[in-house]
Amino acid sequence: QVRLVESGGGLVQAGGSLRLSCAASGVNMKIQPMAWYRQAPAKERELVAAITSGGSANYTDSVKGRFTISKDWRLSTVALQMNSLKSEDTARYFCNTKQKEKDYWGQGTQVTVSS
Repeated sequence: QVRLVESGGGLVQAGGSLRLSCAASGVNMKIQPMAWYRQAPAKERELVAAITSGGSANYTDSVKGRFTISKDWRLSTVALQMNSLKSEDTARYFCNTKQKEKDYWGQGTQVTVSS
């Protein structure tokens, strides 16, 4: 059974950094993609960063050069390093994976950036 648990969110000033972590169980990161999404109030959930089973990463334009996604398949964790945070990065961040064409989500972790 897939279970995703996010941690690492919090309140940070603009320009600061946070590192989010997702602990995944029931997931084989050698064959499954992993991703981070975010959802701000009154907005749709959007893809922030994704990493393929082979380790290739892609990012939404607004975070390129500031965020880095990484994974450790031995520990079954995926991280999102967020630098140079902006107020517009404020949102709830969710870990995601797909297995047999079904999406799985964690409960999310709140990131609030004060300007």
